[in-house]
Amino acid sequence: MGRTSSARERLLDSACDLIHERGYAAIGVAEICARADVRKGSFYHFFESKQALTAEAVDQHWAQRRAVWTAELSGPDPALARLERLVRAQATAQADGKRAHGRVRGCLFGNLATEVTPADGDLGARVAAVFAEQTDLVARALADAVAEGAVPADLDVAPTARAVLAHLEGMVLFARLADDPGVLDGLWAQTRLLIRAR
Repeated sequence: MGRTSSARERLLDSACDLIHERGYAAIGVAEICARADVRKGSFYHFFESKQALTAEAVDQHWAQRRAVWTAELSGPDPALARLERLVRAQATAQADGKRAHGRVRGCLFGNLATEVTPADGDLGARVAAVFAEQTDLVARALADAVAEGAVPADLDVAPTARAVLAHLEGMVLFARLADDPGVLDGLWAQTRLLIRAR
């Protein structure tokens, strides 16, 4: 079973790191085990497949990121200030990632979304569920912004929240392709246009 009781967590962390670095299709169980310092035979004690490991890694990563999203979008500040905080935090995370890893790694969920297919079982559904929850968090903040009069009263909150998330994910993807977090410098100004902020 691996050298310590932390073997399962090391496998999850290693899968996240490797998927972030190289993508889902490009890595195998043996590489994940080597990164985690866990014997390959022990891998199957914890997970039936790479797909099962990745699905759980998605859940674990979102549990960590959800706390960040919730914190950025919570509190007594006006809704637009909270949304700005979230958007700027996403841009900062990419710049921090470039400094830490030598390149822009993008968003784990966005990276996976470009790779998974129906053949990958419920993995796509797991990623879609993350995006749905993120959209809901943004929608709640937009509803607050409507109530505060910071955006037009006729703003269609749900589709606008999806557009905000799609814009954010798309710009992070562009930053990853360019290996330049500076691509995200205008992210909040562009988001304000999307939500028709006053």
